[in-house]
Amino acid sequence: MRSMTGYGRGVVERAGVRATVDVRAVNHRFLDLKLRGAPLAAALEDSIAARVRSAIDRGAVSVSVHLARGDAPPGMRIDEDVAERAHRMLSAVAARLAIAGPDLALVLAQPGVVTSDERIDDDATSRAALEALDAALAQLGTMRAAEGAALAADLRVRLDELAAIRSQVAALAAEVPQQVARRLAERVKRISDDVIVDPARIAQEVVLLADRADITEELVRLASHLDQARALINSGGAVGRRLDFLIQEIARELNTIGAKSATGEISSAIVGAKASLEKVREQVQNVE
Repeated sequence: MRSMTGYGRGVVERAGVRATVDVRAVNHRFLDLKLRGAPLAAALEDSIAARVRSAIDRGAVSVSVHLARGDAPPGMRIDEDVAERAHRMLSAVAARLAIAGPDLALVLAQPGVVTSDERIDDDATSRAALEALDAALAQLGTMRAAEGAALAADLRVRLDELAAIRSQVAALAAEVPQQVARRLAERVKRISDDVIVDPARIAQEVVLLADRADITEELVRLASHLDQARALINSGGAVGRRLDFLIQEIARELNTIGAKSATGEISSAIVGAKASLEKVREQVQNVE
């Protein structure tokens, strides 16, 4: 099991080209991939996207690609027309404010003055970028796996809590028929000691009330859902969506048990189970 969050960096130099790739991933319901950095050939962008999708199933992923030949970014140029217009505009503002005019650094910092119009798509550059991407994805995968192991350990504890509460509820449910019979007898006695009540009728009412409060099926399904969740956690891979579905099913069973609850003890146990399940739900939002 892996977390959706992490960071990885890869740096590769090939044929005078230095490729630096940073990959950042955070939580997201689906895979949301964004490419940033140097302008790339369409084929290289497609290759990068394909490798990311093969390595990551879910998360908001940002891939930053920086390419350089020697010490300078490739394809850098200064648009002199844009620079002159920016200088005139900044100078006019400075004159109105009665302050010193703009220096070269301020002019160069204006949008569109310094551009990179060269698309680097030669084979050496593509290989360097993809190798750097592989290294970044490997580092990201290691971080996500480590965080996933911590998440798995915490989820196992939460599932054990839920399983223990389920066992507690099952034990309490076994006592419900006797409790229903006792409460019904006490109610009849409070009405009048002189009333003659047919024991068979009392027994029939007890059966009806106990049947309404029966939660055997819900407990069986709850145990199955907990077992499936534990198996998913132990299986590894991208299990976040399936875990999210199981959490919904577990919540449904808990709600049904709470609605059919015939005793305060069962109701109290279900409240505790829902609190534990909410912690599971929060953690699963981080699972790929």
